[in-house]
Amino acid sequence: MVTIEEVRAFAGTLPRAYEVLVHDQVKFRVGRIVFLAFSRDETIMGVGFPKEERAALVAAEPDKFQLPRQSDMRYHWVHARLGALDQAEMEELVLDAWRMCVPKKVSAAHLGPGGGLRPAPPAPAR
Repeated sequence: MVTIEEVRAFAGTLPRAYEVLVHDQVKFRVGRIVFLAFSRDETIMGVGFPKEERAALVAAEPDKFQLPRQSDMRYHWVHARLGALDQAEMEELVLDAWRMCVPKKVSAAHLGPGGGLRPAPPAPAR
């Protein structure tokens, strides 16, 4: 089980990422793009995620992942239950969301070329 404090500590180490409080919700941005956000009760973590992959992710693990509300379906976004994630899953989700927002040279400088992760999907529309 992952806590919001663990996610905040990890996200805070990423270059160009910064935390903001918007309408009582903790969010992380790169520039003006939100790549990570928490529900007000801090049990759900929303992250940038490729639209074309999220239905399969939710179908594969519905106890862990859920689609965003209908009004947010146009964005590259998925929700994860913090209580169902382990540290490695959280870090992969947050890193992939962050990589969607930063220039490739920034992620390469932080993670090394390729970073051992799959290629970054296109930037979210947020």
